[in-house]
Order: sequence, then C-alpha cells, then structure tokens
Amino acid sequence: MDRPHVRNAIDAATVAELHEVCADLERRPRVLVLTGSDGVFAAGADIRELRERRRDDALAGINSGLFDRIARLPMPTIAAVDGPALGGGAELAYACDFRLATPRARFGNPETGLGIMAAAGATWRLRELVGEPLAKEILLAGRVLSAEEAHAVRLVNELVPAEELLDAADRWAGRILKNAPLALRLTKLALAAPPGAHPQFDNIAQAVLFETEEKHERMTAFLERRR
Repeated sequence: MDRPHVRNAIDAATVAELHEVCADLERRPRVLVLTGSDGVFAAGADIRELRERRRDDALAGINSGLFDRIARLPMPTIAAVDGPALGGGAELAYACDFRLATPRARFGNPETGLGIMAAAGATWRLRELVGEPLAKEILLAGRVLSAEEAHAVRLVNELVPAEELLDAADRWAGRILKNAPLALRLTKLALAAPPGAHPQFDNIAQAVLFETEEKHERMTAFLERRR
C-alpha cells in the first residue's frame, strides 16, 4: 500500500486493487505479503470517504467483505507491519495468517471515538487472536498496543528491525513454501472450519492428501534421508 500523503488510508481505490490481487491469488494460489510504505502500514480507512458513507454502504460490507476474502485466500498470508496499523489498517492485519512487525509498529482500533465501530473483523478476529479482556481494552477503551506488547500477546509473530522487515517476510514465506501446497491449503481450511465440522472435515481432507503423489514422494524422501 503506497498512499503516503494520507498515511496509506484505505480508500475505495485501494479496496478495488486488493480485490484484484485476491482474484489473482484465487486463480493461482501463492503466499501473499501485505505491507505499507514510508513507515506506515495503514492508518485506517479514508476518513473523508468514510464520513460520506451511509447505511447502505455499511450493509454492503465494503471493507469487511474484502478482509474476509483476504482471510479466505487459499495460501497463507503475511502482514509486514512498519508503523501504525490502526482502524481498518489493524483489521487488515488481523485478517492475515501471520503478522511481522518493526519496533515502531502500533495496533489499535479508535473507531468508537469517531462515532462508529470496528466492523471489518476486529470484534471477533481480535478476540480470537488476543482474548476477550484485551480485545475489550482495545475496542472499548481505546488501548493501542506497542509492537512489544503485540508480540508479547502473540498478535505479532516476530519483531524485526525496519530495514529487515521485507527480508523477514520473504524468510517466512520461504519457510511456509517448504511444505506441500495442497497440504497447506487444506490445513488452512481446517483451521477455519467450525467446530462441528471436525473430525469429519479432517478425515476427508486427509483422505485427499493420502492419494497424492506428493505425499508419497515426500514420505519416501524422508525414509531415504534425502531432501
């Protein structure tokens, strides 16, 4: 995201561009790395646009629909966060599977101070990520987490210097991609499945994987002690 003049605020054009990215990744699944520019991840939704939105815009789920689509991408996603990730920017980071951050990263949801709520995933994703008590501090009392605090509660997977952020994201992507792509995709689906879908979903997914040539080759390589 590269709109430094508005601190990478997420506007309609950004939403449209990210939908295009999602469409491409749905056609050809790969790992996605999302990052900002000029020391800012995304300082929220574009307030000038947000101020003019009305009931029907909220019901259309402009941001929530996009972030849900990102969360449901076939392969894992990584948010590489440098500087503020606030409001919609924080919710975008919450929608990713992994979050890497620099020491100057900050996470918060100040929406209620603007007369609205964090309606693009924070009320439920954040609770799942950090627990209900801390989620309430952030959503109801305006607490902003520093990078160190976010790392301590595992909202952030790794802290790295700013100059190493994209290298770290590449390293994480490389670690992920050492695994079998279909196994990654089905594991991600299993993690997102409702409790009632288990263990049946897992059994069916495993049955699919048991029949793949990649499973046979990888296990044979393991038994023969070769890469």
